[in-house]
Amino acid sequence: MTEQAQPRLRTKYDKDVVPALMKRFEYKNINQVPRLQKIVVNMGLGAAVGNPKVIESALEEVRKITGQQPVTTRAKKSIAGFKLRENMPIGVKVTLRRERMWEFMDRLLNLALPRVRDFRGTSTKAFDGAGNYTLGLKEQIIFPEIDFDKVDSVKGMNVTFVTTAQTNEEAKELLDLFGMPFRK
Repeated sequence: MTEQAQPRLRTKYDKDVVPALMKRFEYKNINQVPRLQKIVVNMGLGAAVGNPKVIESALEEVRKITGQQPVTTRAKKSIAGFKLRENMPIGVKVTLRRERMWEFMDRLLNLALPRVRDFRGTSTKAFDGAGNYTLGLKEQIIFPEIDFDKVDSVKGMNVTFVTTAQTNEEAKELLDLFGMPFRK
């Protein structure tokens, strides 16, 4: 069995990011250096209440984007004002780890984000205080895997980067070194 090459961003993490973070935050042990644990791609679909076919197209689009089969998320409780009943499908999500996580992040940073119209960088205010970062995307068509002609409606999504960083500053530095285009 042939051994697969390491994803490009994983190699960059090992060679460039770890030494830079150890120097910047003066870590004594390599295990103190923040790592990227997982990436969660979530697409909330309020339109699915009136049209269940929206879920099917979202499942297919997220599968194409991430290379992994997503799961359907369901409503936890009923809300009459939104015509929402408990256990109705209202979104799709996928959790990426290991090679798929690195490949997805590489495609997001180098292919998808540069295709966003009037892109001025990502917000630095989307950290949660525990070292995680959530990026909101307004349309799924920025990914090259999506065929623009087959899209029935433009759907937004959230991409959450879950890291082992203890503070927002550490997490920002980690993502910065990966090439996340933060607004100045």
